[in-house]
Amino acid sequence: FSKESAETQSLYGLDQARTADFGRKCLLARRLVERGVRFIQVYSGGAHNDDNWDAHTDIVKNHTKHAGDTDKPIAGLLQDLKRRGLFDSTLVIWGGEFGRMPVSQGANGRDHNPKGFLVWMAGAGIKGGASHGETDEIGYRAAVDPVTVHDLHATMLHLLGVDHEKL
Repeated sequence: FSKESAETQSLYGLDQARTADFGRKCLLARRLVERGVRFIQVYSGGAHNDDNWDAHTDIVKNHTKHAGDTDKPIAGLLQDLKRRGLFDSTLVIWGGEFGRMPVSQGANGRDHNPKGFLVWMAGAGIKGGASHGETDEIGYRAAVDPVTVHDLHATMLHLLGVDHEKL
């Protein structure tokens, strides 16, 4: 990473303690994309419950921390892919295995919610600013234009040039 310009290192947040860890992961992902690696997973958070997005307690503190740790680096990755001409051929997917329940777990946490959650995608022909589907009024379940996991995977594979029916 020392061969990257100071501007690029700053773009990914390597110059800030809060964003440096995830920023290094995003910068490494960009470098792997440049070298032709076809699939890269960038993981946010640690293996311990107090250092990941699994906010069973204090969702505000948890998600504020993790969003602050990742916002600048992921924005830097998207910008860097664009300026290097890699954005249109790279699919970036941001998601987790669950959403969060709209009701409290304990005093201030949220349990897993497999019935309503968000995934965002960018690059690879994704129309910027588009949104598909909605949860019900309390955020419990997909209510408008729900997407099955199968269809989500088929869309991702299509964007990667793979026919899901032949896979």
